[in-house]
Amino acid sequence: MPRVRQRRRKIKACKLCEMNLDYVDYKDTKLLKDFLNEKGKILPRRLTGNCAKHQRMVKTAIKRARQMALLPYLKY
Repeated sequence: MPRVRQRRRKIKACKLCEMNLDYVDYKDTKLLKDFLNEKGKILPRRLTGNCAKHQRMVKTAIKRARQMALLPYLKY
C-alpha cells in the first residue's frame, strides 16, 4: 500500500491581532473590504486567517456597514 502524504496547512496569523485592534469599526470600509471577496461575500476564517474573536467582530461590522449602505450586499 502506498503511503498518502498529508499537506500541512500554513497557519496564518490574525491580521487584526497584529494590529492590536480591540474593536472593528463598521465605518472603516477600507479594512472591511479586505475581508470580502470580489462578489461582496464575507470570506471565511480559513482564508483570512482571523482568530474567532476578530472574525465575529468583522462579521458584525460588515453587516452594520451594509445596513448603513457603506458596503454593498452583492456585486455583479
